[in-house]
Amino acid sequence: MIPRNVIVVIGAGSIGQAIARRVGAGRHVLLADLREENAAAAAQTLSNAGFEVSTATVDVTSRVSVHALVEAARALGDVAGLIHAAGVSPSQASPATILRVDLYGVALALEEFGNVIARGGSGVVIASQSGHRLGALTQEQNMALAMTPADELLALPMLRPDEVKDSLHAYQLSKRANALRVMAEAVRWGKRGARVNTISPGIVITPLANDELAGPRGEGYRRMIELCPVGRAATPDEVGAVGALLMGPDGAFITGSDVLMDGGVAASWFFGELAPK
Repeated sequence: MIPRNVIVVIGAGSIGQAIARRVGAGRHVLLADLREENAAAAAQTLSNAGFEVSTATVDVTSRVSVHALVEAARALGDVAGLIHAAGVSPSQASPATILRVDLYGVALALEEFGNVIARGGSGVVIASQSGHRLGALTQEQNMALAMTPADELLALPMLRPDEVKDSLHAYQLSKRANALRVMAEAVRWGKRGARVNTISPGIVITPLANDELAGPRGEGYRRMIELCPVGRAATPDEVGAVGALLMGPDGAFITGSDVLMDGGVAASWFFGELAPK
């Protein structure tokens, strides 16, 4: 029997599914989510579209849970891909929770799956354009976010509760850290013949984005949509197209990179109508 290639999707929401649709044909897609019902619903959708799918529950803030997911994936075949699309937004959680899920959780998955990713395999982490709007960090801070072992990350002085008091600040730090972490992990993954990149989307119409649009920062989000050069939000399928490029043969020379796809929000933030007064 020919071993199956397995694509692991952490976070069974709209973006994770969109990328899985582009790269999962002929492979086994393992959908993992904190909520079993989310994974089951996504699995039903993909299964009805002809994909071979199974599900798992995972808590990205628990090394035991993430390692169990790694073992479940290995039991299905060679781990050829990782799509990390799990996360919480500034309107959904406290600064501490955002740092644990969006920063530590990504670092943990990169460490664990970097130990087993197959030769020729690839990974994509969903970061955010929000990380591009964070001010410059020092080289020491960049190195700490990129290289500190995952289980020591949240003890960094720059991430202490008295330093990160706002949910948006926690989110921006987490997403900047995702891109830095992937740069560092690309070196390690490369030794296994594998690649890993981040995508930093702007506002993509998903349940998470709808929470933000309906939340206390909704006015700012609507302003970003209206004043960005493209003048609209993105769809999950557009992120899926970029994910397919990065994970597929056309992206074979791309690793350790971050693709900003935000409709020009960052451009307008620094050089246009969105610039802070």
